[in-house]
Amino acid sequence: MPASRKSPPILSIIVPVHNHARTIGPVLHALKPFRDRNAEIIVVDGGSNDDTAMLARPLADQVIRSPLGLGRQMNEGAKVASGFIFLFLRPETRLPLDADTQVMYGRSRDTAVWGRFDLRIQGRHMLLPLVARWLNWRSRASGIATGDQAIFVQRESFFRVGGFSHLPVLEDVDLCERLRTLSPPICVTSRVTVPGERYDRYGVWKTLRDNSMKRLRYRLGADPKALAERYSGSPGGIARAAQMVSPSLPLPSDPQDRPQKRNKSQPRQWPTER
Repeated sequence: MPASRKSPPILSIIVPVHNHARTIGPVLHALKPFRDRNAEIIVVDGGSNDDTAMLARPLADQVIRSPLGLGRQMNEGAKVASGFIFLFLRPETRLPLDADTQVMYGRSRDTAVWGRFDLRIQGRHMLLPLVARWLNWRSRASGIATGDQAIFVQRESFFRVGGFSHLPVLEDVDLCERLRTLSPPICVTSRVTVPGERYDRYGVWKTLRDNSMKRLRYRLGADPKALAERYSGSPGGIARAAQMVSPSLPLPSDPQDRPQKRNKSQPRQWPTER
């Protein structure tokens, strides 16, 4: 905790990174106003082989190392966080300037224990504003958010549902399904900004179709590792996904076989390869 901090933080912003040396500076400089207002910034490095961790240390309250994997990295960040509220921020997502105020205001006027932001997609395709509106509507209607939407959650509630599951894909959707059993989300209308390279590269309709089919197959019980392989953009992504199934929080042990029924208030676990 910085010497200038006079009181424990209410908000902890947890940023999972891996080989982000070229961008970690701008990412953390953008968070400086929140840090100046007493938010805690925690960077979780998933074993980078560049200078990510070294460059992050002057700009964050804590920089810790973790085995690679979004869910596991965010769980490790939550373990060391001091705040009453955790905000999980992917490094490519940019928060609105009043994000901390919006989180506190939402909590003060609502009994919900978690929430997310609307999003804006930044890219060249002329349909991206309409895509963002549809995604925001879908999230509001379903009570499910994606990691791009900067999910935030009370500390006690996060640990109560077991944190992020150890899945190679859709760990964000899985967490929201369990948090939704505690309360509906706070839907902050201030928008985070996310890059639209996927839409520019693969096209709007293909990207939307693939994302929708991935979520549908997941809901129908498809193995997340198979989904990661089917919808990964590169072999490296598949190799990375294989590293994301290791357990982190002290959750129930992985089943030996895929469960036929699942209590949605419990983390979804999958067996590692034997």
